Amino acid sequence: MDDNLIYGRNAVTELLKSGHSVNKIFFAEGALDGSAQKIFALAKTAGVVVEFLRREKLDKLCGGKHQGVAALAASADYSTVEEILSTAESRNEAPFVILLDELEDPQNFGAILRTAEAVGVHGVIIPKRRSVRLNATVFKTSAGAAEYVKIAQVTNVAQTLKHLREIGLKIVGADMNATVDFMHADLSGAIVLVVGSEGKGMRRLTRESCDLLVKIPMVGKINSLNASAAAAVLMYEIFRRRF
Repeated sequence: MDDNLIYGRNAVTELLKSGHSVNKIFFAEGALDGSAQKIFALAKTAGVVVEFLRREKLDKLCGGKHQGVAALAASADYSTVEEILSTAESRNEAPFVILLDELEDPQNFGAILRTAEAVGVHGVIIPKRRSVRLNATVFKTSAGAAEYVKIAQVTNVAQTLKHLREIGLKIVGADMNATVDFMHADLSGAIVLVVGSEGKGMRRLTRESCDLLVKIPMVGKINSLNASAAAAVLMYEIFRRRF
């Protein structure tokens, strides 16, 4: 399946509403009813080419659950760290940035983007190497949030964090072995929340680049949350402190 193929009615609707460039919309023959009709109208308004395919062909193209519609999106447009900071400035808000250190699971990435959009994160930073990238799974899992949250790729995570610290952002890393409970940590002001990869957490240099490491207390038999769940807990706590 093409990484730029987005499928499912909600995902395609959000793609069209976002203004992202779309090369073509595919509809299954006989599926132009209800919300599919609205997608068809959006596509026509945006001047996007529409093609009708036999359902079997669309099944093969998407590899599964497409709800009768799919879109071939243009390649993802990544932002820059400077554009993320400019977004915060334009809103007259202290920067709220997420950095994902070698996160690999696209479903976790999509879930994190969905929460990030909900709490007003100004942008997400990912490494260029050994990291998940924007693709159809990320877009679908994010419920379209991938089109609204700025995402920047960087070559050197440690240098990026050093730069952000120098301009006044606090670097806070999520670490299950930290001694500070996130509920008792200072999470106010301009902040970068660093979340590590599934299973391995942050790399050593990334951890050493943090000003503060925080943990999420747990009393159950399972001693850790997955990356997207942990990120959601911390993002909402930071969001709460901002107001």
